Amino acid sequence: MPTLEHNALVEMFREHPELAPHVLATLFHVEVPPHASVKVVESSLDQLIPVEFRADLVLELRDANGALVLAIVLEVQRDVDPDKKFSWPTYVTVVRARKRCGTVVLVVAPDAGVAAWAAENIDLGLGLGNVEPLVLGPAVVPEITDPAEAEKETELAVLSAVAHGNGPNGLTVVRAALVALGRLDQEHALVYFQLIWNGLREPMRQALEALVMERQIEGEATFPPFVQKLIDRGKLEGMREGELKGMREGKLEGIREGELKGKRDTLLRLLARAGIALTENESARIQTCTDVATLDRWIDNALGSRTATEVLS
Repeated sequence: MPTLEHNALVEMFREHPELAPHVLATLFHVEVPPHASVKVVESSLDQLIPVEFRADLVLELRDANGALVLAIVLEVQRDVDPDKKFSWPTYVTVVRARKRCGTVVLVVAPDAGVAAWAAENIDLGLGLGNVEPLVLGPAVVPEITDPAEAEKETELAVLSAVAHGNGPNGLTVVRAALVALGRLDQEHALVYFQLIWNGLREPMRQALEALVMERQIEGEATFPPFVQKLIDRGKLEGMREGELKGMREGKLEGIREGELKGKRDTLLRLLARAGIALTENESARIQTCTDVATLDRWIDNALGSRTATEVLS
């Protein structure tokens, strides 16, 4: 079952399809054909083959006249899966046959070991043909440490934090990404934050917690509001319980019905992103909830849960 982390990476490219050719040109130095548009199309590749194959995403690049110039099959790979060495060539040949244009496979692999495995050439037989996946992993993704640069390319900054968050410059890379997330809406910021947070090992998590609290004590508002909200909920440890209680009470007193609706909508979108289906009773329970703390807890639960029962616990 796809995880929220997997879905978040796919949605990053779905909502920003221009990111894929940008990555090919700037990080892989591939000569991408001149194009006027990038569009997400169907991911099902089963019409020409007897067994269903489904890629995570298929993107089309078209020129100013509407002619197809390149197709990109995007796959998010978080673990080694030998079956992929057979399905990826299928994706290339099927899409190429259907679209009548050049086709490449772009694999997003945050783990260095998985990325190295995915980047191996795939021999189609007797050395007479091969498919070479383009792999967006830690060796290719740059370390973005400048917040100004991160704000210009927020999605790439998030990928940088995921790839390099545990490295020697990890705290600086993560800090730049978090500052950049301040320009996004709460829903996307939460998803990207969870994507980064889940990839951090415990020493780096503790260092990030300490940095956020230090900035708070010094009164330096260098992080977006959603990070403060996570602190308020106790996601980051170390703040005094009295401070947390006061902040929560102050927020509760100022919550209006419109804000409650926003929280419900955010929760429903997060559940949809994670592929979690709701029964009518579960949907009604969310829509009728008027308790801010409960909605906040459910939003937190949605980041990492696999079933509606886990979310609404």
